[in-house]
Amino acid sequence: MNVFVTGGTGFVGAHLVKALCARGDRVTALVRRPALAQRLGWSSDVRLVPGDLDSEAALREGCAGADVVYHVAGKIAARNAADFMATNRDGTANVLEAARDGGARRLLFVSSLAVAGPTTPGHPIDESRPPAPVTAYGQSKLAAEVLVHAVGTSLPWTIVRPPVVYGEWDRGTLKIFQLARRGVVPVFGDGSQELSVIHAEDLARALIAAATSPAAAGRVYFAAHPQVTTSRMLVVAAARALGRAAPRIVPVPPLIARGVLWTVGTLANLAGRATLLSADKSNEYLAPAWTCRSDALTRDTAWQAQIDLETGLRRAANWYREVGWL
Repeated sequence: MNVFVTGGTGFVGAHLVKALCARGDRVTALVRRPALAQRLGWSSDVRLVPGDLDSEAALREGCAGADVVYHVAGKIAARNAADFMATNRDGTANVLEAARDGGARRLLFVSSLAVAGPTTPGHPIDESRPPAPVTAYGQSKLAAEVLVHAVGTSLPWTIVRPPVVYGEWDRGTLKIFQLARRGVVPVFGDGSQELSVIHAEDLARALIAAATSPAAAGRVYFAAHPQVTTSRMLVVAAARALGRAAPRIVPVPPLIARGVLWTVGTLANLAGRATLLSADKSNEYLAPAWTCRSDALTRDTAWQAQIDLETGLRRAANWYREVGWL
């Protein structure tokens, strides 16, 4: 099968490219930095198309002859809402046009649980929940989903909304380990925030299953491991994966958390830098739960998450040590 991947050198995209190559697909990847693809250990069988989501010629070259287009690229941090929209909404519009004109048989769009919005403890949501994003990032992903829906039957599509993704190659996961190793970890709120998570390798398999299953066409899915964790338990599990004692958790009260996030976000904006810490993100960090169910994806594709949190964190810790990140 001929496939085209945007965001192939990113965290999720790198795991997806690896999984696609393992199953024998002929992979073309849109890359902003070809040298990074070499550092990821890709074989010469992966065809590289230099460019980004604003590169019309590159997108058309990548989509030409593709059976499936995996649109993974996007921004998770930006200076403002307009920047999020420029990449996550407008970039998606560019991919949709190139995929449709190139005759792709399916488009798989990687969205986010952020589109659905936060949940309540003990009540993971399913796809019947109406979208209710609480951040500019979530709003930009919802705007992209609206565009995907709008192509209708001219381009069969599937949307997958992952929750927290962790694993090897991820800088976000690395920060959790670095904090856990120091023995003192601040957490927003009291550490009871419930979280659905998924290892990047499991997510890669979910994306492939959703993109290749006839029953998944025109559907929106969540993809997560059924085991729910909390922000506190996640840090403790990371320490355990490092062979360390449980760190001291320092709760950051909501009022202080909002002040810190506003200050950091304001300073980053003045410096012209994107950041994951901003006043806008306080609605995400302080929500009581971000949990979802993958029953529909399992029903339609037979996919199931296989990597539990303990195993996944242990694998990630070992990899970080091997490459010298820890």
